[in-house]
Amino acid sequence: MRFWLQRVAMAVLLLLSVSALTFGAMNILGDPLFNILGPVAGDVNNPDSVKLIEKAKSEFDLDEPLVVRYGLWLSDFVRGDMGVQFSSDGQPPVSDLIKERLPRTATLVLLAQLMAIAIAIPWALATASRAGRLSDRISTMNTFFLVAMPNFALAIILKFVLSIKLGWMPLTYVANDPLSSRLWQMVLPALTIALPVAAVFQRLLRTDLITTLQQDFILMARAKGLSRRRVLFRHALRPSLFSFITVVGLNTGALIGGSIVVETIFRIPGIGSSLVESVLREDFPVVLAIVMIVAVAFVLINLLVDILYSIIDPRVRR
Repeated sequence: MRFWLQRVAMAVLLLLSVSALTFGAMNILGDPLFNILGPVAGDVNNPDSVKLIEKAKSEFDLDEPLVVRYGLWLSDFVRGDMGVQFSSDGQPPVSDLIKERLPRTATLVLLAQLMAIAIAIPWALATASRAGRLSDRISTMNTFFLVAMPNFALAIILKFVLSIKLGWMPLTYVANDPLSSRLWQMVLPALTIALPVAAVFQRLLRTDLITTLQQDFILMARAKGLSRRRVLFRHALRPSLFSFITVVGLNTGALIGGSIVVETIFRIPGIGSSLVESVLREDFPVVLAIVMIVAVAFVLINLLVDILYSIIDPRVRR
């Protein structure tokens, strides 16, 4: 119980730190009043403008100290009230934008994560069992290439080859298409994000597998006449997964970061593209909401990693 209480306390502290830093940066580096009213915010000599300024300050608590505004925003956010969009006509609620776009990004990131794991594990098993051979050296070159390749360049290459030249994959994402079509349109963007991440997973898991394959219990299994496949899957894989599971959790941020670029290239209206648009417009409530949602997702995934750790090796709870 103490183990889980410590993890939850650390998660809450991390989220509070992220929210405070983001809120402070958004309000110190920009002017929320200008984003609400536009040029009217600077026209203090016009009585009508002054009335609008005073009304906006009162409505959005801009006449309160920064610490008080942070406390008010945080209490509203915990209750599900994310505020309104500053830079949209009619100032619609931020929650409407999140409800519309979050499922698309979540689907993209989840699909990319599953692809990365599905590619990395058999790839690592194949190379670890042939460590030092020509195929392993070629694999190492491929991993370095994928890790070094920027997401936008890889997206352009895959889109050109698989969509334009071969015609195997859709060119863009169409939000109004049926669910099956939209999932198929997500495959290429997800693959673009997954390949570099899979290369990182593969290098780490390959190294751990090579170390595990030199252990005495593996030599004993081989001496009993077990097949190489059985030794790899039944005896070597599980003890080698600790670092792999950690990196899977930590790379969630990289997947979300990659989705920002990929959503733009493949025209997917997700929270990644919304974040870019909101930063450029200085739409503070949208930026704050997206940053907090990403932070919460990151923390929850890492808590899940801790749970998997405790299942694989109960000693970590002591």
